[in-house]
Amino acid sequence: MMDAAVSRRAQELAGRGVAFVTATVVRAQRPTSAHAGNVALVLGDGTIEGFVGGACAEHSVRAYSLQTIETGEAMLLRIVPFEGEGPGDAAGTGHEVAKEEGAVTVQNPCLSGGSIEVFLEPVLPAPRVLVVGDTPIAGAVRQLGAQLGLEIVEVADGVPEPAAGDLALIVASHGRDELHTLRRGLELGVPYVGLVASRARGDGVIGELRGDGVADRLLHHIDVPAGIDIGARTPAEIAVSILAKVVATRRRERAGGHENADAPVAASSSTAPAIAIDPICGMTVAAVPATPSLEHDGETVYFCCEGCKAKFEAQHTHARSTS
Repeated sequence: MMDAAVSRRAQELAGRGVAFVTATVVRAQRPTSAHAGNVALVLGDGTIEGFVGGACAEHSVRAYSLQTIETGEAMLLRIVPFEGEGPGDAAGTGHEVAKEEGAVTVQNPCLSGGSIEVFLEPVLPAPRVLVVGDTPIAGAVRQLGAQLGLEIVEVADGVPEPAAGDLALIVASHGRDELHTLRRGLELGVPYVGLVASRARGDGVIGELRGDGVADRLLHHIDVPAGIDIGARTPAEIAVSILAKVVATRRRERAGGHENADAPVAASSSTAPAIAIDPICGMTVAAVPATPSLEHDGETVYFCCEGCKAKFEAQHTHARSTS
């Protein structure tokens, strides 16, 4: 069971819309310092708050937690002692020895001897969808969108403005607050920008934006009339057609694809996890500030522990002295 302090911290992070992973030890074999029920929170910068094992186990937990933040999918991480003799014995995978749907097994070269299994569950903020307008269609989008796990934000008199990281901007205002909001959404690379309008009126809005200097490569990103063509007639039906596009965009963004390659990409709430291989032991580690590292030949080299870092420094100091 999560202790009170970790539980309060998780609630605080969720309330602030911060992405994190709840890492729970579900099984531990001796000898290991972790026990079933130990819980830690892993933040997007690699910070670990709580306890799920020693420093060696933490590196695996950190690296794969960052992956679950990126994919949004929970994972069972099995960490077992290393059975090889040196780096590269795991077919170049950084000691990832088995992978199946929802689970991965890694060999940890500095584990104390026992195996542990950690369930990694990402807690991600709901993607923000801005809705402009007080029309029946805008109202239906707000009502139905909330049921899809989206953070629906009403824009009134241009406030709030689109922001980097927003998922969608839907303008259904019949001319009010259109041009400025659309321009900002396009400039910031909001993945889906939909305008509820006829094709003729949409062409007029696009023409005005072009006249204000908005590049054609951005204007092509506007979906007008917004939504997929399902023969919708009522406000609720039109809202369904629009939200179908939003959901498709959300899944595509999570998978790393973009509908319009020319449009800029919004900064998401999480970035692709940077992974590195310790050149001494071959362990997979997260390339984050919390991981031991040093600069070598103009590149940052990451290590699982200070011991591997010191060994690397000694090897290269010796190589320089004998060259």
